Amino acid sequence: MKVRDIVSSIEEMAPLTYQESYDNSGLLVGSYDSDVTGVLICLDVIESVVEEAIKKGVNLIIAHHPIVFKGLKRFNGSNYVERTVILAIQNNISIYAAHTNLDSVKGGVSDRICDLIGLQNRRILSPVSNDLYKLVTFVPNKFAQKVRDSLFEAGAGSIGGYDSCSYAVEGTGSFRGGENTDPFVGEKGELHLEAEVRIETIFPKHLKGKICSALLKNHPYEEVAFDIYLLENDNKQVGMGMIGELTAPEDPLFFLSRIKEIFGSACVKHTQISKKKIKTVAVCGGSGSSLLRKAISRKADVFVSGDFKYHEFFDAEGRIIIADIGHYESEQFTRDIFYEIVTKKFPNFAVYISEINSNPINYL
Repeated sequence: MKVRDIVSSIEEMAPLTYQESYDNSGLLVGSYDSDVTGVLICLDVIESVVEEAIKKGVNLIIAHHPIVFKGLKRFNGSNYVERTVILAIQNNISIYAAHTNLDSVKGGVSDRICDLIGLQNRRILSPVSNDLYKLVTFVPNKFAQKVRDSLFEAGAGSIGGYDSCSYAVEGTGSFRGGENTDPFVGEKGELHLEAEVRIETIFPKHLKGKICSALLKNHPYEEVAFDIYLLENDNKQVGMGMIGELTAPEDPLFFLSRIKEIFGSACVKHTQISKKKIKTVAVCGGSGSSLLRKAISRKADVFVSGDFKYHEFFDAEGRIIIADIGHYESEQFTRDIFYEIVTKKFPNFAVYISEINSNPINYL
């Protein structure tokens, strides 16, 4: 088993293209071609976690938070980041992180929070833009279904809960091959008219290479005519945070007490109780304060997240209840997501969840 085999199973669900511009997800230490003896899963990579990996005899650590966030100019052990990286390198331990890309996908961090709270009818709170492309190609009638099916198999044509979505219209294509061509239909040097089908379908940007490969492999023409357009539509399947509804309205204090227990928070910092009942809930794992206005505009009764600053609580203005359960507390179950992904793909492989509590915040 290679490092690339393990991390590919994660990136199938959470492609690196979905990480935020400031992020540093991916393989941070080690080689994709290294053999893997076992996997240790954690939220944060710190020295004690690397020591745990050494003790367990595993050489790949998968974390949610990247240990290297900014460029390192020296490796002299002057801080915990440098010491952790040095210790990993000295013991041939690879470190991989899936951070905001795992935050952004269904089945990821915010989706797991929704599972725990019990939310239905879930939607992405802040969908990404500039992620969808439209492919237009022209295929001889007899080969249209083969090409269409190959594009669907490569991941094109998904819109919400629907798949195999496309549009087709019949027309006539014209072409004339030069001396060095070998036309599939017609004769070189002669103008040829062919009954063709124009096929349109959409796909997310991380599948562009796969989609183009499928098209070129299955299209019968020597030279394939196709166009790819960037769409302004939001991709409602990807983005930060989620919003959904409780099965039944709850008293706000009961709701706050319930999430405190679910996430093991030492305390829940919250704004004034401005709602009589809680029904619509917005969530975001980690630091979600930047999504507050989005949660308000989507008519959420409460926004569950972490790392709100003092003055950001004023921004609720009585229109929503902010419930800050803590950064670590909101993301701790990320470890379970990693575990489920890897063990489902490699059921007989040694995979451990770290026993180290890396939460740097303590309460009296």
